[in-house]
Amino acid sequence: MALTQKEEIGKVEISGEFKILSVRTDKIILEDGVEISRTFHRHTVTPDADISGEDSEVQDVCAAVHTQDVKYAYELSKSE
Repeated sequence: MALTQKEEIGKVEISGEFKILSVRTDKIILEDGVEISRTFHRHTVTPDADISGEDSEVQDVCAAVHTQDVKYAYELSKSE
């Protein structure tokens, strides 16, 4: 009986005017290659976030949707 664990990005959703990302990370426990447990962790990524520690899939989505215009509008909204 060998238990292993892996993590993977389960879902990335984009919401609202400022393209806030909601990222779900799945933590999967396997016994002899068969999934026996799955838990979820969620976090958000804003246009001004440091994404250097994010998974490459999340970084790619951020690069696509967090344009300079979106980043600028987000910064303006924070000062209002």
